[in-house]
Amino acid sequence: MPIKLPMPIADYVDANARLDVDGMLKPFTRDAVVLDNGKRFEGQAELRKLFEDEVVPVRAIFTPDTVRQEDGQVVAEGPAHGDFKGSPIRFTYRFTLERDAIKVLEITL
Repeated sequence: MPIKLPMPIADYVDANARLDVDGMLKPFTRDAVVLDNGKRFEGQAELRKLFEDEVVPVRAIFTPDTVRQEDGQVVAEGPAHGDFKGSPIRFTYRFTLERDAIKVLEITL
């Protein structure tokens, strides 16, 4: 049974499954922040570079299998698979939403 994700998160996950960089960017605010693996990416240009340099080349696709609300955030957990060492790896994605867009995404193991 598929899980129900809020629209901007569902749009991001769907675009990620297609490795569509423009589609992955669209649900984020212009000044969004992604915290990934100890690195900080801020704004559309840095997010584009992250997706083009670190997601698409290794075909990293996140497939959430659980979702919950926690401390004002939407927390999605599930495996990411692709052409990288250890694939698949289970991740936690913590989304902070603002006006139907993703303002902050924190990715942790």
